[in-house]
Amino acid sequence: MSTASAHPTSLPSRTRVAGVVAGTGAALLTALCVVAGPSPAFAAEAPVGLGTAGSYSVLGGQTVTNIGPSQLNADLGVSPGAAIEGFPPGVHGGSLNAGNAQAAQAQADVVVAYNDAASRTPTESVTGDLVGRTLGPGVYNSAGPLALSGTLTLDAQGDPNAVFIFQAASSLITASASNVNLIGGAEACNVYWQVGSSATLGTQSSFTGTILALTSISATTNTVVEGRALARNGAVTLENNTFTAPNCAPAPAAPAPAATAPAVVPTAPAPLPTETAPSSETPVGSAVDAAEETSEGTNRGINIDSAASAGSTSVVSVAAAIAAAILAVFAGATVLMRQTSRRR
Repeated sequence: MSTASAHPTSLPSRTRVAGVVAGTGAALLTALCVVAGPSPAFAAEAPVGLGTAGSYSVLGGQTVTNIGPSQLNADLGVSPGAAIEGFPPGVHGGSLNAGNAQAAQAQADVVVAYNDAASRTPTESVTGDLVGRTLGPGVYNSAGPLALSGTLTLDAQGDPNAVFIFQAASSLITASASNVNLIGGAEACNVYWQVGSSATLGTQSSFTGTILALTSISATTNTVVEGRALARNGAVTLENNTFTAPNCAPAPAAPAPAATAPAVVPTAPAPLPTETAPSSETPVGSAVDAAEETSEGTNRGINIDSAASAGSTSVVSVAAAIAAAILAVFAGATVLMRQTSRRR
């Protein structure tokens, strides 16, 4: 009878070890996949950082001019120019900074934000009029002007942090009564319009987002803006407008992990002192001489002897434990050899 038929279920030790290693590797890979979770299909677009310019409703480069009772709920400023006209009758809810250090810093932050928005990689190319479009989060680039003659819908698809960036190589012009509608949890603070020249918002239109214009921005009669008008080099002109500067609510903080009690590590009880029987021999010679030593010398000798005795006891205990472990290993190996021999 062949060896294979005598031991049909017996496998070489290398095969068994390979099987164990493969099974362990598969289990580890599965565990890593579970912990890591699925990889995202794409990275979400980050918001455009506005710096100190984020506190402004309107910021001009050379002048800001207003007609009528426009209402701004945040800061108003201009830099490097210093001319702001029409306040009052216009009102602003924050600070007014005209040609000062605060306005200069905000204008420097606008330059950074403009360049950031302009450098984003486009998700889709768009042209002309955006009317009737429903767009998801992303970066939309136009090689020419952009227009809006009706309603544009921006759908965050359930993500309140979804970002929408529009890049217009030249102008942005919206028509009268046009509208930017937000759905799916979209937030006005995450909508940005980077405009390569100037922007004009039509009469009685409703606009959403932060305009970062290289030159000028004009909001015509009764335009309502949930966002900001930030012009780098030119003027901002207003006429009986309402500006509401959007502020995204901060994401809720993650709950702190529950405190866990530290693990208690059991400790082995201290070994009991080993008593030694007194010697029955009668000290002679040197023992008599030792008895004549001073009390201090005698005490020192007793302490040294005690320490040596304790050290010897510890060494013996450790040696005994090691010997027991070695014997157990040899015993197990012997049993395994016997079982292997019987199988053969």
